[in-house]
Amino acid sequence: MSDPTRPRGPRIIAIANQKGGVGKTTTAINLGAALSHAGHTVLIVDIDPQGNASTGLGVEADARETSIYDVLLGEAELADTIRSTEVGDLLIIPATTDLSSADIELISTEKRSFLLHDALRQPAVDRFALDYVLIDCPPSLNLLTVNALVAADSVLVPLQSEFFALEGLSQLMLTVREVRETANPRLRIEGVALTMYDKRNNLSQQVEEDARENLGDLVFQTVIPRNVRLSEAPSFAMPVLDYDPSSRGAQAYQALAAELIARND
Repeated sequence: MSDPTRPRGPRIIAIANQKGGVGKTTTAINLGAALSHAGHTVLIVDIDPQGNASTGLGVEADARETSIYDVLLGEAELADTIRSTEVGDLLIIPATTDLSSADIELISTEKRSFLLHDALRQPAVDRFALDYVLIDCPPSLNLLTVNALVAADSVLVPLQSEFFALEGLSQLMLTVREVRETANPRLRIEGVALTMYDKRNNLSQQVEEDARENLGDLVFQTVIPRNVRLSEAPSFAMPVLDYDPSSRGAQAYQALAAELIARND
């Protein structure tokens, strides 16, 4: 039974697509930064063994004393792994390569699909007064991604504006349905964000047309363009909103954040 004296928890959004290279981490970092710039307190949970969201926000590999891996194994409290970043009210729980063995190490753990769900709802997390939690998922439908889907209120799907983009969505949608039926009946699709969009390219326009025809209002009106500044920003350990706020990439993620906020009002 929920505690009526506790504050209302944050909105938890898993950023997932089992296909790699579609802009999940770019979206986690820059949507998180845009939400922070809009006055919200945001936590990014990096559960990708590559740890690119952690690196992209300035947490070097040798500085990750504790990580989400330690939380999942029960060796650290989630509240103790939360790190500040250079971006206002944007926080992060870093990942390490140890996560790559999590499927094997957690196989015998009871309620192994609920580890992240339970950790994010510990009373100690309340002191951070989080508005949003964005979970940067790995490019696979493994136990880590299932943990994210069980923990989340919704799923945001970055969809690369390239050939075969829609084909990979079916397996993710099936997984979302399975999780909804077995573990998290509240889970819904937050939306599909078209990424790496080139308006000069007929293929990008065709993918957008197909996505809107098949998925309707699930597709965000905002599209994320191919943008050099978006690609450059991680090498400076900065979101594009801080690296070059006037760039098309920065403006697109600000628009996506505004759309997300409006959907959740």
